[in-house]
Amino acid sequence: MDSKKMWRSNYAPPLLRILWRLGIRLPPLPFMAFWQVTVLTGGLWGISWGCAMWFIYWVPSGMVAGEAIIISITGGFLSGLCMASFHWWRRKVNLLPPWDDV
Repeated sequence: MDSKKMWRSNYAPPLLRILWRLGIRLPPLPFMAFWQVTVLTGGLWGISWGCAMWFIYWVPSGMVAGEAIIISITGGFLSGLCMASFHWWRRKVNLLPPWDDV
């Protein structure tokens, strides 16, 4: 993917490299299925953003926990869809083969 001028941070972000070092074998993001990228990136974003918002803004403003959870899930899902779309597009633009063929 370096030969295709793709940034390493796009196809192998730090968290994915940590998982590889721990022995968890996942393909680079452009080679994952659309739903896998959506769940992985959206889940991580929804949890981290939701926790940050909960402690920084939502608790002091008196937001109900259920509402915060729904907003975090929705935000994570939308973020995951955007990231999955980006990686799908990068795979098509760079004419990357299926992961099984690599």
